[in-house]
Amino acid sequence: MAVTLADVAARAGVSAATVSRVLSGSYPVTEGTRGRVLRAVAELEYVVDGPASALAGAGSDLVGILVNDIADPFFGVLAGAVQAELGTGGPGGEKLAVVCSTGGSAARELDHLTHLQRQRAAAVVLTGGAAEDPGHARALATKVARLAAAGTRVVLCGRPPQEPGQTAGAALAEGGAAPAAGRARGAVPPVTLAFDNRGGARRLTAHLLALGHRRIGCVAGPAGRTTTTERLAGHRDALAAHGVVDVPALTVPGAYDRASGYDAALELLRREPRLTAVVAANDTAALGVCAAVRERGLRIPEDVSVAGFDDLPFSVDATPALTTVRLPLREAGARAGRLALGRAVAPPGGVATLPAELLVRESTGPVRPAAVSAAGDGGAVPGPIGSDRVGA
Repeated sequence: MAVTLADVAARAGVSAATVSRVLSGSYPVTEGTRGRVLRAVAELEYVVDGPASALAGAGSDLVGILVNDIADPFFGVLAGAVQAELGTGGPGGEKLAVVCSTGGSAARELDHLTHLQRQRAAAVVLTGGAAEDPGHARALATKVARLAAAGTRVVLCGRPPQEPGQTAGAALAEGGAAPAAGRARGAVPPVTLAFDNRGGARRLTAHLLALGHRRIGCVAGPAGRTTTTERLAGHRDALAAHGVVDVPALTVPGAYDRASGYDAALELLRREPRLTAVVAANDTAALGVCAAVRERGLRIPEDVSVAGFDDLPFSVDATPALTTVRLPLREAGARAGRLALGRAVAPPGGVATLPAELLVRESTGPVRPAAVSAAGDGGAVPGPIGSDRVGA
């Protein structure tokens, strides 16, 4: 929230004048007092920047865009679409985009938000899935509440909405100060643009099942991420709807990159040599799957069908062209940019779920007749499971 000098003084158990002396560094104070003040500053996330404090009610032209990995095309497309909207002028003028890469670190995500709060960012757009950790969810809700109370627009793009009521009470529950009246009036509730990952994954696996596939391997994303959980749930939904047993050994987790797709596909083929199809966590991992399948002397899709997710720009140019699930990345990024600038109306309830579209291309085809007859044994996986590999 909009923390004041008095809030810091109360937390540290000293006078406001003492806090001012510690922060200015121009007056001697005891080490114990200095430590208590600096601890209070950190805990309350007090904005110590002089010019920013002097302009307490003013915002900046800065918009933060948080991504997992800027080199990942998924995040590159989203961030590029957001940034394009920021440079179109219009009410409030152009804004400066600052892209912050978290590397998948929950702690780094919180650090970036703290820095953006101190810079009094006009808006923050958080892209991609979130860490499935209750402690991080509470800490994130606190950051979002403080940003919103300070007048910063917050858009969650490509991740699930926060729990109802979590953001509103988060800062007070964590010991933050109540918002100053003048700042609270400018607060804008966060807006969520979520992707239908579960529905898209369900349709993708259902497509393979309709082609006769029953031995379907799944190269899942990294454990502990919302996107991974949603897509894996959709895959399992489709299996259950078609009466196919979900064999745990046919799911291998990994990062959203080519190397993980390659390693996971080799492991799946080792566990189940009669595999007829593989669904990958995303299109980049699917490229690695394709490489592993070919390395084993198998054809795509005649021997093994391969499918990806996201419809990244290269997927249509792969050989064969990838069957995938299209997420409206550019549209979502552009809409997030307009929402961040206050140029678009928020969806009802502050949450919109964007559709996922199945795109059938040349990398998937009917299961070969020999595999159909072999599938009559109930889908058991022969031999021991030799890998306990966990993705990044």
